[in-house]
Amino acid sequence: MHNILIVEDEQPIRTMVSFALSRAGFELSEAADAEQAYAEIDRKRPELILMDWMLPGMNGLELVRRLQRDANTQDIPVIMLTARTEEADKINGFNAGIDDYISKPFSPAELLARIQAVLRRTQTSSAPTNQPLEYEHLFLDPLSHRVTAKSTELEFGPTEFRLLKFFMQHPDRVYSREQLLNNAWGRNVYVEERTVDVHILRLRKALAPHGIEHYIQTVRGAGYRFSPSA
Repeated sequence: MHNILIVEDEQPIRTMVSFALSRAGFELSEAADAEQAYAEIDRKRPELILMDWMLPGMNGLELVRRLQRDANTQDIPVIMLTARTEEADKINGFNAGIDDYISKPFSPAELLARIQAVLRRTQTSSAPTNQPLEYEHLFLDPLSHRVTAKSTELEFGPTEFRLLKFFMQHPDRVYSREQLLNNAWGRNVYVEERTVDVHILRLRKALAPHGIEHYIQTVRGAGYRFSPSA
């Protein structure tokens, strides 16, 4: 049974969401603001957070940013619930680290579908670090440090290898340059964010002869994602 934290200050919405998710078999906890959210996370770490943007006090976007900066919570997936539908708002949300974005009003069916999709991605990306990774025509073995595309071995530098490994461990999720630097380079390495673009270009160049350079996608204004199915 998956445990989901609902952070929403409007009681009618919390009630509607709780009812729908309870019927679907989820275990739930609720919070009306950031302070209550932290208390619930300390009490029982959720597997996913549904976050309202317009919370009283600290808003949902800032709360997501703080969760992302904490090593104990940065891997908890977040779906943002909001009436804000401008592209700039969505980009800000993805840059902050959210996994999906649902505009109000929404149906319980859409909410359930998106939750299940995010949980599937999370379960895929939570595989042991040294487990081989395979998506369609691309195979990566962390132990032997080998990458093959359509059975042909590819040559990668250590940075491109770490970057590709991170992408393949977290498919279909958008990461900003800063997040990629923190995860593929390390938080104590100080390089320009645009360095990421150079290594993305090298990754695509290596994949291009095999027709799979589209696996590494640019999300305008937000960052990059790895998505073999697109």
